[in-house]
Order: sequence, then C-alpha cells, then structure tokens
Amino acid sequence: MNAPIQATQQEKFNAFEWLRSVAVSEDANARHAAVMLVERAVAVPALAAGEIYAGILLKDGAPAHHLVLLPGEAKAVTWKKAVDWAAKQGGELPTRKEQALLFANAADAFEETWYWSGEQPASDESYAWCQGFGSGSQDYGDKYGKLRARAVRRIAI
Repeated sequence: MNAPIQATQQEKFNAFEWLRSVAVSEDANARHAAVMLVERAVAVPALAAGEIYAGILLKDGAPAHHLVLLPGEAKAVTWKKAVDWAAKQGGELPTRKEQALLFANAADAFEETWYWSGEQPASDESYAWCQGFGSGSQDYGDKYGKLRARAVRRIAI
C-alpha cells in the first residue's frame, strides 16, 4: 500500500480543481487517471463495528477530512454532558457543517429530534448550536436544555 501523500491546502485545492476539469473531459485516459487518483487520495477509511461513514468535509474548497459517525447515542443530556459523553466514546460532538453532512448522508441513523453540536454561537456562550434531524434545520439552544448527542471522529486527508 502506498503511503499517504502530504500536501498543503493549496496543493489539495489545485488537485481538486484539476479533477473537476477532468471529470467533464472527453479523454477516457485522463478520466481513468483522475478516478485512480481520487481512490488513492480519498479512499473510505476502515470502519470499526457500528461506525457509519458520512463523507468528506472541505476546507477552502479542498478535501480536508473524512467524517465517521460513532455508534451509540446519549439521550436527554445537557450540552456539557454531551461533550463529556462524546469524549468517552473516543470522539467529539460534530460541528454545524458536519451535522449538515450527517443529515444529508446518514439521517436514518438519527431519531427525528434535536442533537447537540460542538459549536457555540459567538454572541452568547450560554447557548450551543443543534441540528433537527426531523426537519434538517439548525438553531441554538440553552446549554442546560436536554437534547440527544452523537459522537464523530475525523480522519485528515
């Protein structure tokens, strides 16, 4: 197996832009080379039992990390207890962007209710963002409210 390629964000962005241009190319050899490069660079990581692969998050337009949903769920917990619970699972609460990706790619792994995010609004630290997996909407709630929580792990690309 080849060792992972270490690249700067700009190099990743340039490669991503090249791949986009090749995807619409009429050159079959170029498309095949692009597919091979993508498979090597962003191969789905190995998953442990119960984990769900949610997808890839971008940073500055380039692939940044894989997102993996960990098994298990905390029910009716405050935000602080949710943060602590996620750490005990070997992960963290997802960010708002990650929750949007989870809603898009793994909504059926969630109950149709609200789940804590690891993010807090800059305007008021007594609140934290959350995601509704029934509607897909995001809002923020008082950290002492009781919502559900899921943990994620990230694998850098």
